[in-house]
Amino acid sequence: MREKLELLTKEFDEMINAALKKEEIENIRINILGKKGTLTSLMKDMRDLSVDMKKEVGQLINEIKKDIEKRISEKIEFIKNEEINLKLQNEWEDISWPAEPVQGTIHPVSIVRKELEELFSSMGFEILDGPEMENEYNNFNALNIPDDHPARDTQDTFWLRNGMLLRTHTSPVQIRGMAGRKPPFKFIAPGKTYRNEATDACHEHTFHQIEGMVVDKGISIANLIYTLKVIVSNIFGKEVEVRLRPSYFPFVEPGFELDFRCQICGGTGCPVCKQTGWIEYLGCGMIHPEVLKNGGIDSREFQGFAFGGGVERLVMMKYGINDIRHFHGGDLRFLKQF
Repeated sequence: MREKLELLTKEFDEMINAALKKEEIENIRINILGKKGTLTSLMKDMRDLSVDMKKEVGQLINEIKKDIEKRISEKIEFIKNEEINLKLQNEWEDISWPAEPVQGTIHPVSIVRKELEELFSSMGFEILDGPEMENEYNNFNALNIPDDHPARDTQDTFWLRNGMLLRTHTSPVQIRGMAGRKPPFKFIAPGKTYRNEATDACHEHTFHQIEGMVVDKGISIANLIYTLKVIVSNIFGKEVEVRLRPSYFPFVEPGFELDFRCQICGGTGCPVCKQTGWIEYLGCGMIHPEVLKNGGIDSREFQGFAFGGGVERLVMMKYGINDIRHFHGGDLRFLKQF
């Protein structure tokens, strides 16, 4: 009898440990403790035992029965708790979240950047991306800015301990873009840039630029002017007066500054346009042959133009914002306007 009870206990251990559902637990209970269960049958066999053995085996059977009932209850409770936890995970709610719906806002820079990307995409431009931590070659040398070039003095660079730098413009994406393409092609590269300089109403140490490049046969300055005028007019939703001024950039030849009428003061003069009535928007020009060469392109066969300007200045003109520092100020009253 003892051997049968030990075998029953062992079998129960294996079954209860393997059970994962309430239905399985109930089947185990019926098979062992039910009217026709294993333990019930063993209790009936006690009638053939001596009086002393009946007392001893009966006590053992009662202990086993109590243990089985206890473990069945514990396993059912465990499964019940697991089901509750799973339900809570699937129906999780943050009770600290406000009861009223919270309406978020899109940052104005993100709004205008998206408009620019959609506009350029409609004109057939690819949209490229590049790392914000750049190497010196892509940020300077490949763009015709060697070690001793004075143009480096105009870009106060954040140098890193590993010899890399935070890109001072999005122009390095030109080099990366040319390396993987054969003309004709045209692409833009919007992204964040960094300059180690003092901030004021129209200058920030961290800002966004959008770089553009077109390379093909027969490209001229007229193509450049048309493209930029279309972009500026579409962003403001009206004809905007623009002008080109000769300027120097080592990666273009000839180079120009594109200005447009200040949309804050209408050209009468304000702190944003430094009382000139014009906003200096971007540098542009025909791509320098040396830059094309660094990109693996034959400058005798192909020509191109490039441009790069700040996104924040467009945003300021579009929405009448008079201080660039608002964009990184984190003031919700400012952001909620958009």
